[in-house]
Amino acid sequence: MPDSEYRDIRELELFSRMADAHFASLMRGAYVQNFPAQIELIAEGEPSDFLHVLVSGSVDLFSTWNGRESSMATVRPISTFILAATIKDAPYLMSARTLEKSRIALIPSQDVRAIFDADGEFARAIVAELAQCYRSVIKSQKDLKLRTSLERLANYLLRQQARAGGPSVFALDFEKRRLASVLGMTPENLSRAFKGLQPYGVTVAGTRITIGNQADLEYFAKPSQLIDDVSA
Repeated sequence: MPDSEYRDIRELELFSRMADAHFASLMRGAYVQNFPAQIELIAEGEPSDFLHVLVSGSVDLFSTWNGRESSMATVRPISTFILAATIKDAPYLMSARTLEKSRIALIPSQDVRAIFDADGEFARAIVAELAQCYRSVIKSQKDLKLRTSLERLANYLLRQQARAGGPSVFALDFEKRRLASVLGMTPENLSRAFKGLQPYGVTVAGTRITIGNQADLEYFAKPSQLIDDVSA
């Protein structure tokens, strides 16, 4: 593994406080691989053989059932996935595929579990990350169950605007079909929802979003720190 990627992984909150010897032992069996876009990395139900660390690119976590498919989350660098399955030595509950050319480090799950038992700082960091993941799931459930489709879209646009630095014009992260899946809608419902936000100053052209009346959109969306703040 190149030194720069080794250092980047070391600086992740998950690995930053563990002993040097334990981190070196963890990395000894790890390797980095480049993947083109739209490559399935893992399939739900498979054994969790590796902890994945996304170094560059982006990854879609998704699930299927009875002929239907839904995007669950988007992973961006530098971050890990799917930690819970690795720690429990359980099958993956989601599948993962690259959204673009991606560089990923793979760390054998058995090594992660061994170091978990040996390094207290690493174990505490894992508990903290799993707790954050749990809170994210709760927020997603609240967003899905407490808000209408129009409210979900409005709050998603406000979050995306914030990630872009706050401009009135910004681009969506991905195509509308996948956005519909993320928000729990059909593409047709998403199209209707965009039209429903026009009275609040939202216009859309392809993946380009314009928020013409910030105050009106925020008044309608009523963003909540207990749902929309990803850092809390």
